[in-house]
Amino acid sequence: MSADLGEERSTAAGLLDSVSRLSGTVLGIVHTRLELLRTELQEEVHHTAKLAIWAFIAAFAGLMTLFLAALTVIFVFWDTHRIAASIGMVLLFALIAIGAAFAAQHKFKTKPPMLDATLAELAKDRDQLRARL
Repeated sequence: MSADLGEERSTAAGLLDSVSRLSGTVLGIVHTRLELLRTELQEEVHHTAKLAIWAFIAAFAGLMTLFLAALTVIFVFWDTHRIAASIGMVLLFALIAIGAAFAAQHKFKTKPPMLDATLAELAKDRDQLRARL
């Protein structure tokens, strides 16, 4: 009887040890994935901030260029066709705006999903845990 009791205790201790190791492994995996998530979020924020700054600079410089070009065209045709030159510049800017809107829409639709690497790693972890069970 005492051998059976010792065997049960040893089995329970072994089971508790296995659960403890599994819990430690799962917590380690979660910790690693959260660190990866944090890193990806930081990179995304930095990338977005840099992109916003350069987009603002490009937009401002582009708008100034277009404005001055339009004024130049209107001034060149001031004595002969200033209305036609003004309408032509308005139409040109409208076409540029429409083209830019379509380009921006395309960029937003084709952007890779955020946190792609983190989700891929979590899927690998899930598959490995399922294979062990």
